Amino acid sequence: MKVHRIYALVARHMYLYRRSLPRIMEIFYWPFLDLVIWGFITVYLMKFEGQIPGAVTFFLGALILWDVLFRAQQGITISFLEEIWARNLMNLFASPLKPSEFLAATMVMSIFKVLAVSVVMVVCAGLFYSYNIFVIGMWLVPFVLNLVLTGWIIGVLTTALIMRFGQQAEVLAWSMVFLFQPISCVFYPMDVLPGWLQVIAWVNPAAHVFEGMRAVLSASPEPSAHLGWAIGLNLVFLGMVIAVFHWMYELCRERGLLVRIGE
Repeated sequence: MKVHRIYALVARHMYLYRRSLPRIMEIFYWPFLDLVIWGFITVYLMKFEGQIPGAVTFFLGALILWDVLFRAQQGITISFLEEIWARNLMNLFASPLKPSEFLAATMVMSIFKVLAVSVVMVVCAGLFYSYNIFVIGMWLVPFVLNLVLTGWIIGVLTTALIMRFGQQAEVLAWSMVFLFQPISCVFYPMDVLPGWLQVIAWVNPAAHVFEGMRAVLSASPEPSAHLGWAIGLNLVFLGMVIAVFHWMYELCRERGLLVRIGE
């Protein structure tokens, strides 16, 4: 891979944000709106803290971490869709740009989005609700990194499906991540799921991250086991979806499907 080609693609997407209000709103306004809504729900539930001991303290932290995963996924899929909407996909892949370089650039864009959104949500949670996400301590770093990897997995898989099936699959860019939310155990522990669904949730890296977060906040034993599962599953699944992306790319190139995407 060539760094200058990755940098060029990242710069191309960064220029789009300079004078685009909708894109700015995607990074700042919508995450802030989510935080406000869930913040008020948390404030309301605080009145019943005696009946729901400790549960309400997890909501804002879970929301912030879930948004990390969501924005990591969006950073990849939306970057791909931007090329389709601009009818630029064929120009890109007709150039010396490799699929691996394209994926690397979209991953860099997702990191920028995650950083921007995280700063907004952490600051606003502190200002409006006196919530400090850093109470999670040093565990916060591996939790966030694993959620970014999980977002990449969903994002690369979604991009591969859109590449294969065209614009009719664009809805997956916004809906795919929510298919994983019920088994990610964002706002509730894994043991509330039915037994058969717990088995599926156990192979979801995000579920282990949120279980680990709850363990830290409730002063339970250190979540090393959950963190180990999250890392292992993320590495396996990331390797698999990157292989699927390259396979889909070669399939689309051989069948001439790339020409028809966005037409």
